[in-house]
Amino acid sequence: MPEQPHWPESHSEQTDILPAVHAQRAVPGDATVAYNTPSFSATSAYDEPTVKWGDPQPEAQPQPEPERKKKSMRKTAMAAGAVVGVLGVLYLVDVLVSQGDVPRGVVVAGVEVGGMSRANAEKKLREEIEPRLNHPVQLKAGDFTTELEPAKAGLTPDWTKTLDKAGDQPINPITRLTSFFSTTEVDFATQSDGTALTAAVDQVRQKVDQEPVEGNITFDGATPAIVEPKQGRKLDPKGAEEQIRHEWVSGQPINLPVAVTPVKVPKEAVQTAFDKIAKVATSGPVVIKGEGKDATLQPAAIAAALRFEPGEGALNAKFDNPKLVEAIGPQLKSTEKEGKDAAIVFEGGKPTVQPSEDGKTVNWDPSLAPLMDVVQKQDGRELKMQYTTKPAKVTTDQANALGIKEVIGEFTTGGFAADSGVNIRTVAQKVNGAIVKPGDTFSLNGFTGPRGTPQGYVEAGVIKDGAPGREVGGGISQFATTLYNASYFAGMKDAGHKEHSYYISRYPAAREATVFQDHSGHSVIDIKFTNDAQTGVAIQTSWSPSSLTVKIWGTKRYNVESVTGGRSAQTEPTEKPGPAQNCKPSNGAPGFTVTDTRIIKDLNGREIRRDNRTVKYNPQPKITCPPPA
Repeated sequence: MPEQPHWPESHSEQTDILPAVHAQRAVPGDATVAYNTPSFSATSAYDEPTVKWGDPQPEAQPQPEPERKKKSMRKTAMAAGAVVGVLGVLYLVDVLVSQGDVPRGVVVAGVEVGGMSRANAEKKLREEIEPRLNHPVQLKAGDFTTELEPAKAGLTPDWTKTLDKAGDQPINPITRLTSFFSTTEVDFATQSDGTALTAAVDQVRQKVDQEPVEGNITFDGATPAIVEPKQGRKLDPKGAEEQIRHEWVSGQPINLPVAVTPVKVPKEAVQTAFDKIAKVATSGPVVIKGEGKDATLQPAAIAAALRFEPGEGALNAKFDNPKLVEAIGPQLKSTEKEGKDAAIVFEGGKPTVQPSEDGKTVNWDPSLAPLMDVVQKQDGRELKMQYTTKPAKVTTDQANALGIKEVIGEFTTGGFAADSGVNIRTVAQKVNGAIVKPGDTFSLNGFTGPRGTPQGYVEAGVIKDGAPGREVGGGISQFATTLYNASYFAGMKDAGHKEHSYYISRYPAAREATVFQDHSGHSVIDIKFTNDAQTGVAIQTSWSPSSLTVKIWGTKRYNVESVTGGRSAQTEPTEKPGPAQNCKPSNGAPGFTVTDTRIIKDLNGREIRRDNRTVKYNPQPKITCPPPA
């Protein structure tokens, strides 16, 4: 057995000097290197027992658990106390040194000024920011970019207030400590002229705001092209002003607050309509099948009539039917037949019925309804037209049954100028042969329509504001007066007429009429009468260069007389200066009031009724012309 080590039995035995131990380490070639380790000698009787190096070590005696925890806590407390003490000293030194400085970590408009004195901080801000202020500020609003000149917008920097916002170094030790490891953005303070900034932002708004542009498909001839959709945008002016105040000194583009207005139809839907509708529809012609003749609708005509409208998520296609009719109608004109009403013609001084003819026309809307489906085909692109019969408004049988067999009222006037005669003849030709069925009302303006140069009327004399003048259609009032008197003596019911404001001597007093249309051909003053008989009537006109006669044909039922009363309440004319050019002097005429009485009797001479009409004529002014220049 190996020899047991000898342990000292008392502390006194630990005073022995331990010999030096020579440690060896292996080196290449089995050589050894010795390390000299100094010997250890005990210094007191209370030193820990020492053993020789290399002797077996005694087992450590475990200490009680509570004792070990107390020792650990004492060490921790001592270390913490030391740290707190050091930090406290550093804190006091830092507070004294940094009083009045800008807090650490402060950044203004990208410029770091933390920890500086206010003077140095302002100097640095001016050095780095002022050069930016001489350049326009770039503004971005969605995909739109523009610029703003700060001076015109009333923007100026406020250096003092900016540093006031940053504040002073904090007293709180935790805040002061964290400032070493963090940064704080401080808004730049701006002085602004609110009116100038609002005006500048409004100018930007006018450029930014735009309505959304819906996608569409257009055509160049028969070739379709896509119009890309574009979202709308709307600037928030108040938000933009606030954004500009905060960021204008940063030197970076400012993204303004913009609301986006979406389009109804996305780009993909526009592409679908292009591929599946527009391209296919214009890929070839369509054969239009008429009755007895065909027509061809060419791709360019299809494109001209094809329309696209935005729907919810899709681009809807439809045809403009009038455009299609414009392209197809002339080709199918020979397959249609224009109807004619039965008319009364006067041959040999007697009325004769001219037979009616029913019309036949293409019924366009239902015929064109299937076209959208047809143009989506590659083959079999044909469309059959539907026709409709258009009966005459007055058939031959109706005209024969009207009882138009004799003159029941007529009247003749004359004394008109040659140019007025042109207009009188034109309107007379239009009205000649007109039929008024039982219960119907005849309107001169309604029957003739516009009476202008395109209809063959010329400029002629009129009475305008009491003085002679000229207008296209002048002289028609003479036809109106002649027609009114013919219907008067035919016993027709007056449905509305108006006398001239000034009495014209060639017309019977209180038994005359005027008419007027504006320059657009709209009726202003009209003459109307109602056929209240059980039979129809027809109007016959005849004219010469100096006279006009209107006859009303029908079945006679009345004898009519006219009694004109005396003139009363006469007023003398006043003078009125004439125009500077083409002035025609006149002596004027007095105004007066007069009453006409129409006495209606049956064919046996028995009086049925009396119709009274009282008319007040204004005095026609005396026109005086200026002396010749």
